[in-house]
Amino acid sequence: MTKVLIVEDHISMRESLTAALTASGEFEIIGEVSNADYALDFCKRLHPDMILMDVCTEGGASGLKAVEAIRKNDTEIKIIVMTAFDEITYIPRAKAAGANGFVYKSKSLNYFLEVAREVMAGGTSFPEPKTIPVPKGEAPLTDREMEVLRLMCKHMTNKEIAQELFISVNTVKYHKMNMLGKTGFSKAVDLAFYMISNGWINPLY
Repeated sequence: MTKVLIVEDHISMRESLTAALTASGEFEIIGEVSNADYALDFCKRLHPDMILMDVCTEGGASGLKAVEAIRKNDTEIKIIVMTAFDEITYIPRAKAAGANGFVYKSKSLNYFLEVAREVMAGGTSFPEPKTIPVPKGEAPLTDREMEVLRLMCKHMTNKEIAQELFISVNTVKYHKMNMLGKTGFSKAVDLAFYMISNGWINPLY
């Protein structure tokens, strides 16, 4: 029986996942927590085999940061990240943090079960990453450009972005210039506003 910890701040989602996983006869819910900041402590105490981790949890706690912290402490535990948002950086960031799978909450509970089984069998399961639409003939934004763009949307300065990513300020400016050239925007602030207003980047997480 696979022991599962659910990190999710919506009671209805926790109840639905608990019902579906328990009914399969393959999974046992050993704990539920609404704030991702406490997930590592729960792992140390409960020793789950698998975690279902929401990106955005109670109190503004980031599930992605929790995944990274848990992975540093335990390389064996399976982690599936889930979200209701179409934020385009979540999938690559979940992979970088050490997640084994990623599921959009709009998927059916049966799909959640399929992903859980695949991950517990030693596989990985990630949807095709969403990309920013660019004019025909232009290359898509690189992972580094996406990371710079995400930090731009958090209203960080070039210096702050450079410190966060351990790159030079000139490199930040270079990435911004490339993004503007690819997307057709004349100002970085306009590109950032466009991304936030369309729900492609969530500056809070």
